[in-house]
Amino acid sequence: MSPSKVSSTRRTKVQIAIYVLAVLLFIFLCLPGTRLFFRQEGYRWFFIFLFSASLSFALTPLVKAMALRLKALDYPDRYRKVHESPTPILGGVAIYIAFTSSLLVNFVLDAGMKAILLGATLLMVVGVINDLQHLSTSFRLSTQFLITTLLISYGVTLNLFPKDSLWGLMGNIGLTYIWILGITNAFNFIDGMDGLAAGLGVITSFFMGIVAFQTNQPYFGWLAIATLGSCLGFLPFNFKPHQPAEIFLGDSGSNFIGFILAAFAVKGEWADNNPLVSLTAPLLIFGVLIYDMAHITIARIAQKKVTTLRQWVEYVGRDHIHHRMESLFRSKKLSVLFIYLVSICLGLTAIVLRYARSLDALILLAQGVVVFVIITILEREGNRRERRRKKN
Repeated sequence: MSPSKVSSTRRTKVQIAIYVLAVLLFIFLCLPGTRLFFRQEGYRWFFIFLFSASLSFALTPLVKAMALRLKALDYPDRYRKVHESPTPILGGVAIYIAFTSSLLVNFVLDAGMKAILLGATLLMVVGVINDLQHLSTSFRLSTQFLITTLLISYGVTLNLFPKDSLWGLMGNIGLTYIWILGITNAFNFIDGMDGLAAGLGVITSFFMGIVAFQTNQPYFGWLAIATLGSCLGFLPFNFKPHQPAEIFLGDSGSNFIGFILAAFAVKGEWADNNPLVSLTAPLLIFGVLIYDMAHITIARIAQKKVTTLRQWVEYVGRDHIHHRMESLFRSKKLSVLFIYLVSICLGLTAIVLRYARSLDALILLAQGVVVFVIITILEREGNRRERRRKKN
């Protein structure tokens, strides 16, 4: 047997062993008394993490088999896609089941959380249908708008303006629509390389969890940890060091992750009586997504590639941050890791904001802006090199 086949056989055995351990861990967590033990010892958060991560990891191969059976595949496209072979989608189904199960097992849901879970479920169903049979852009946008309206009707809104005035109420509602719809679609837009969207889901939920415990919001923290575990359990199948992804999130998965994180950001409190910190912290934690969304929107409008909201949603091009970084680094994996590091850097800055004065918050926000100025310079250099390669 050749060395490559021996290495492949060993790798397969290790993968099977890890999978069996994950299944056994999940079974252990389901035993009577296990959850009670973790709660009594003050490690409820750890139980939620293990439960969601092990279930997501155990379900992903099953969802992959289901996607293959249904022929739910993402096919290569030289211009629009970066993968080289047909790849199963619907990976978001595993994340959704793991996340929802961890909530139903560990939480007593309030009205706002029930609305978020219902909205996430509707979004997942629409996303799965879209992955299997393409739905119109207007229908998908209308669904997102109606789901956001559902959240607002249950009181899940931003509180940046005074609630006792009509302008303040309308301002909070308007910004809630912009935030949830924007972040939901930003996650979908950035899902263009192996591990990128799922990895950003891990990083974003991790820092949201840190902020939650800094501000003494255990409920908010548990929600973030459930998201973290669900995305992390899926990630090994979606981001492999020396191999292409086994399965993609699909629109269902990227929209689902973006929606729940955006909704949790609205539902949670970000600071104690400091509106500037409350505004700055989520902007930093979601900074990569906001930057990419703003960059492509301005560029596409300036270049007249899009002129309507429908064209903006439907347009697919190789002009996202991961494409621009690939032009510089000439490596997809390195591009994804670079974006991870940028997101971690901004998340660490958001944590420091907990004890910052308003002036400090402005300085830290300015630091985040400088980070993106540096990225823009790197992107321009990457684009210049790409144009030079094409000429040669």
